Amino acid sequence: MEFEVKQTGSVFYIRLPDNSKAYLKYKIEDNIMYLIETYTPPAYRGIGLAKMMIDKAVEYAAKENLKIIPECSYAIKYFIKNNDKYRELLADKYKSMSIESLEENYRQRLEYEKQQSGI
Repeated sequence: MEFEVKQTGSVFYIRLPDNSKAYLKYKIEDNIMYLIETYTPPAYRGIGLAKMMIDKAVEYAAKENLKIIPECSYAIKYFIKNNDKYRELLADKYKSMSIESLEENYRQRLEYEKQQSGI
């Protein structure tokens, strides 16, 4: 199945066959792209849609000379996994963090997201 990532002024998204959407919310302020929230409908999880959207956001940020602040847990984990490849795109605060600090930031964010969703 082929999926296409589309972009609006605040969302990267993929329209799915059942007409639902996977999305990555973002905002841009002062040449910084904040990756706020990723969501994939349960039936479509585990097939790489969130990664496709983050890849597209990273590509866009690089093209537009934006720095990135990963706020949602998935985005933080993406930058941990791709540390060597995309470290330079991160905003200074995140670029200077050790992997251990990024992992701690990921755990804290994941816990926060779980509390917010009532899981």
